[in-house]
Amino acid sequence: MTGVLHHVELWVADLERADAEWGWLLGELGYDRYQRWEAGRSWRLGATCIVVERSPDLVVGRHERRRAGLNHLAFHVAGRAELDALVTRSPPHGWTLMFPELHPHAGGEEHYAAYLENGDGFEVELVAGADQS
Repeated sequence: MTGVLHHVELWVADLERADAEWGWLLGELGYDRYQRWEAGRSWRLGATCIVVERSPDLVVGRHERRRAGLNHLAFHVAGRAELDALVTRSPPHGWTLMFPELHPHAGGEEHYAAYLENGDGFEVELVAGADQS
């Protein structure tokens, strides 16, 4: 298996908040809880894992997507109805809709997308392609 993403590891300042926020979203996207240890959590979908960890080497501060490094993670969503439902259900789980003036046609007609930001400043893009209803 070549080229399939193995894992993404996100360092977080507040593990419990990250567990709640990422756990909810990843569960909604079809990921299963995979591992849990004192300093981290992981979720798995197929061969890919998403990991959140409170590292002892962490430099304290909020994630800033506009600095060099990770800007956002983008996830496929089954369709427009699922995307809209996720956006509607996300605020109580720590996610805020970004750029509401661009939603629902962020990026043009080729896809239907929404951008969410969590309490640590991480951004996710939820994408329902033009071929998805």
